[in-house]
Amino acid sequence: MMMSKDYILASGSPQRIALLRQVCYEPKEILPADICEDCLPYEKALPYVRRMALSKAKHVAELRKDENVLACDTVVVVGRTILHKSKNAEQQRKVMQMLSGKTHRVISSVCLINKQGKISQRTVSTKITMKVLTLQEIEDYVTSGEWQGVCGYKIEGRLAGYVKRMVGSYSGVVGLPLYDTLNILKGEGI
Repeated sequence: MMMSKDYILASGSPQRIALLRQVCYEPKEILPADICEDCLPYEKALPYVRRMALSKAKHVAELRKDENVLACDTVVVVGRTILHKSKNAEQQRKVMQMLSGKTHRVISSVCLINKQGKISQRTVSTKITMKVLTLQEIEDYVTSGEWQGVCGYKIEGRLAGYVKRMVGSYSGVVGLPLYDTLNILKGEGI
């Protein structure tokens, strides 16, 4: 049986939970942050993802005083466009057409607020180059439903076969940059 660590995860993401379990860093509690995730007018991707991770951590830290709270946010960015969760298959087809044959970024920001209120935050950007997708590949991916509930796609699914090159953090693309996360947690003695 895995021992839980002394922190609360401010996310209900199954991918983040699985990544933390993979490295034996099970949180003692999972409490998703229920906050508005709208972009501010003219907000760029890097400030947005950093603000979201910090806002999620602050929200849960207010609910659980004197606890270590870990939060993360991840976005897919094509050019200057931040991809949000598709609401339907047609939106996802457009996302896949945007990604086809292009290099895009996945930015993950992880934030810890410790028991004393100290904030530690790290942000990781990963570049991914996709192959040119055929209409059939796009349709196959859309009908698979793997994209539901995530921003853009799931790298750990069938989409992995369309990635020509990746430079950066694979776990960050999944939803939590483990190297940076563990450095933050261990740096606080967790």
